[in-house]
This record gives sequence, C-alpha cells and structure tokens, in this order.
Amino acid sequence: METEKREKPCCAAEALRRVRRIEVGGVVVGLTMLDDILADVIDCDISGEAAIGDELIRQVKIYNYIPKEAEPLYRAALLLEYQNEVKKQ
Repeated sequence: METEKREKPCCAAEALRRVRRIEVGGVVVGLTMLDDILADVIDCDISGEAAIGDELIRQVKIYNYIPKEAEPLYRAALLLEYQNEVKKQ
C-alpha cells in the first residue's frame, strides 16, 4: 500500500492545506490527508464494503483521532466519500 510512501506534511501550514471537511453523524469534521487516503484505497482495488471501510478507518487513524465509539459514524461517512470519489473517476 502507498501509506509507506505518502509524505507527511512538513509543517502546520502544509497539514492545514491537506484537511478535507466531511459530515460525520451530522457534524462537519476536518480530516487530514483524506484525499491521499481515498486515492490510495481506490488504487488498492479492494472489494467488499466491510474491507473498504476497514482500510479507510485504518488509514485515517494514522493521521487523525477517531473516538472508538464514533467509529461506525466515521466508517459510514468515509464510505460515502469513497463512493463519491469512485463515481468521479
């Protein structure tokens, strides 16, 4: 997977440029590196919603804090973002 090759932001300003806002359970949150993560998961050609959701959550947690009790909400929101990205291609 590309996570090993993905460059971490060099500074706070760069990190802020890599934040994407999405709605999670009715609340807008900002997730760092989401565009890169979505592209990576799409390139992995994973099949099955559960496997895709697992990979999205795994990668998002590398750069963002997700409370354990909120994981189902984040999973649903990330899958929706993933599906929207796939439709764009």
